[in-house]
Amino acid sequence: MKKIVPPFLLVALLLISWEVIARVLASPYILPSPLQILKKIWLLREPLLTIHLPATLTIIGIGLLISLVLGVALALVMDASTWFERAFYPLLVISQTIPTTALAPIFVLWFGYSIWSKVLVTVLIAFFPITMNTFEGLRSVKKGQFELLQTFGASRWQQFWKLKVPAALPSFFTGLKIAVPLTVIGAAIGEWLGAQAGLGYFSKRMMTQMDGAGVFAPIVVLSLMAVIFAAILAGVEKKYMGWRKE
Repeated sequence: MKKIVPPFLLVALLLISWEVIARVLASPYILPSPLQILKKIWLLREPLLTIHLPATLTIIGIGLLISLVLGVALALVMDASTWFERAFYPLLVISQTIPTTALAPIFVLWFGYSIWSKVLVTVLIAFFPITMNTFEGLRSVKKGQFELLQTFGASRWQQFWKLKVPAALPSFFTGLKIAVPLTVIGAAIGEWLGAQAGLGYFSKRMMTQMDGAGVFAPIVVLSLMAVIFAAILAGVEKKYMGWRKE
């Protein structure tokens, strides 16, 4: 209850304030109230949940999978070779200085309105925290710990599996917890700039119709989706990282 009550009270206070301000303004096309948004979600539940939500989930799933493989592989390569670290580290930083909204139209130009233009936007946003956090976790192992395993006759594979992997797991999960919400944002940005289906595309379409509640409806679904992903990830981390508190 100590964990649940504070955020519940804060969210309730924000929603009540939002409802009051929206009623005072009385401009639903600018600021719809939470109740109006919930009504709109219910009215649009069929296209939202059966057409646009699956399209966005597909982009998020593929983008997150590619980000995981690319991020972990690049972190392992950078950890294994100082030359690769010096070569790739600046490029990783530079990749995050380019505005995503500037690259998304280029991806649409290359791949059209296919799923891959949105996947590339998602990967560009999400792979960086996974790569950097995993790399820092691999580098967190102290030299004395390696020397101890070497005196026990441990092979390089045993040193990696028994020492480096457990040391990198906390940082890896931290990067993953950052990357998962970013994949949702990346998918929405990609769909907003060019798509034929998806929650971001649906929000843009509602904007052209001056439907304020319709614009907010897919945003609320995206937020709930990110919260569910974060809860699932927290459960996985708790299951496989129970030794961390010890």
